[in-house]
Parts: sequence; structure tokens; C-alpha cells
Amino acid sequence: MSQTDLSQWLAGHPAALADVILRIAGGCAEISRSCARGAIAGLHGVAGASNSQGEVQKMLDVLSDQCLSRAMAECPHIAAWASEEQADVTVSEEHGSAGPYLAVFDPLDGSSNIEANISFGTIFSVLPHLFRGTPASAAAFMQPGRRQVAAGYAVYGPATMLVLSLGDGVHMFTLDPDDRSGSGRWVLTRESVQVPAATTEFAINASNQRHWEKPVQRYVAECLAGESGPRALDFNMRWVASLVAEVHRIFSRGGVFLYPRDTKQPYKPGRLRLMYEAAPMAWLMEQAGASGSTGTAPLLDLVPDSLHQKVPVMLGSRDEVARLVAYHEDPSENVSRQLFKTRSLFIQPNA
Repeated sequence: MSQTDLSQWLAGHPAALADVILRIAGGCAEISRSCARGAIAGLHGVAGASNSQGEVQKMLDVLSDQCLSRAMAECPHIAAWASEEQADVTVSEEHGSAGPYLAVFDPLDGSSNIEANISFGTIFSVLPHLFRGTPASAAAFMQPGRRQVAAGYAVYGPATMLVLSLGDGVHMFTLDPDDRSGSGRWVLTRESVQVPAATTEFAINASNQRHWEKPVQRYVAECLAGESGPRALDFNMRWVASLVAEVHRIFSRGGVFLYPRDTKQPYKPGRLRLMYEAAPMAWLMEQAGASGSTGTAPLLDLVPDSLHQKVPVMLGSRDEVARLVAYHEDPSENVSRQLFKTRSLFIQPNA
């Protein structure tokens, strides 16, 4: 049976962009092999350092950042790249002025799940270098998500998959575990993925419930009320603390993911990074007929004001995101503040 691999699929796209994607995919294949060896290779645990935002780095965080940075440094089409693990952009020594593209990546999203052997991944985005002829700088990255020319993620789980869009829908490739080439062989396994407009599944970190703003309080309370509530539907709730895993589940069967603004740290507008996490995932969602919003604005319309700007994130099935936006437009509506009242989330009132 003939199978289309990533290099064959990319043949119908601009050669320079195809080369960028193949190099990112090669870096992800290398990360996948390292993750699979994990504790055997002594790669579990912390690296003994923090990233530019003060977050403790795992050894695989550092290794993943090095893999992708090396791949970008070797690519003649990349003028500069920005990583969640680095404070500033890195400008290519040879192609900083002439390279037509900029790369952005979260090298290892969900790394808190490494030792638990739960799926985590890599998120990436490609932007045009609008100021070619001059060395790329941080200012060159301050573009709204709608200017992305490609975005995707690799999920490292029972199978390693690359989920990708170059502006022509969302397509999934599976890494052949028997292939021994350095860059890996990625086989096309799903084409033109669509996210159902309606869903009965949502993902949110319920431990922050007491800090949520009214629109989110209302939305989740109504979902948990089930058939006897105002929506007359039973919902399932999920949370695995890995954006890549949460989004991949939505692409597999629908759903909505929420990481809203809350009052726990009111000076922070959100918890997820716009450039490295929110914008690439929102691009993929819109390519699959779904939506991405902060609750008050489309994620893809936001222009970053800094490399590590954080925002609220709501992603997934179009009808649910639209409902959340509507609730944010009228936040004074009735909201159950005591969401779980005096009982556990999982205990029935009469149990």
C-alpha cells in the first residue's frame, strides 16, 4: 500500500517553507527518540536551572530547545527564531537579513508530565520576515497570528504525531518507529481534519475555580449541571496539564479547552504565551473549522507587545467558544460562585 510521507506532501508547497517544516520535523523526531529513552538515558528530572521566566527547566526542556535551535541555525531560510526557553530572539549568523521566515517554538509543552509518562509535545509557528534586508530583531516577531504561514505541534505519546497546517487545512502525520533516518519518516495518516461545531466535553483546571471570572464560572456551572441544568446536556470534564495533549484530543473527537484569566494573580492577563502556545493552536483550530478566543477577542487578531506575553485562552468547538464569548459580553448575568458548594466535584448530592 502506497503511503504519502511528509516530504512528498510538502512538494506542492513553496520550497523554502517546505525546507523549514522538514527541519522542524527532523528536530521533533530527535526529541521523540530522546523522550522515548527517558530515564534509560538519564534524561528525567530537572536541569538545575530556570528559563528566562523563572520556571524550573527539566533536562528534556533543555535538550528539546537545543534540538530545535540547532535545526533552525542550519536552515538557510530562517532569519531568526524565538523559543519559550530563551529570553530573547536568536538571529541567524548567516541568514539574519536574507532569510524569508521567522520560527517560534515551545520546545516541550507539558514537561511536568514527563515522569508520569503522559503525552506532551512541541508547538511551533512560522512567520514571514517582513523586514528582509535588515537583521531580524524582536520587533520582527510582533505580528498577529493571522500572519502565520505555518503552525503545528508534535505530540509524544504511544505514537509520535505531527499535526500541521500551511494554510490549507489541518493534516496529521505519524512518525514511523521503524525508520532509522536522522530526520525520521512522517507518514500522512489523516487529512483535512475538522473539529465538530458542537461538543459535550470541556477541559479546565478545576482547582482554580474560586479564582475564575463570572463568565467562566457560569459556563462551567452550566456544563456540570448536566441534563437537569439550563443546557439539558451531560458534559464530560478533562484535564491533563498539557496543551498539546488537550488540543490533540479536540482534533480527535471535539471539545473545548479553557485556560481563562483569573483573579489568583490579577496583575497577570493570562497564563499561556501568545506567540508560543495560543497563536499557533488558534491557527490550527481555525483551519479545522473551530475557534480560538481570549473570551473578549479572537486570539489570531492579537498583536504581541513582547516575546513572552501571556493571554487567556479558549480553544475548540465553534459553538462552545461562541457561547463563552457571549457570556463575556454580558458578565453580569447570574453566575454560581459556589460551583461545587460543600461537596466534592465527583460525589453526587445523595450519595
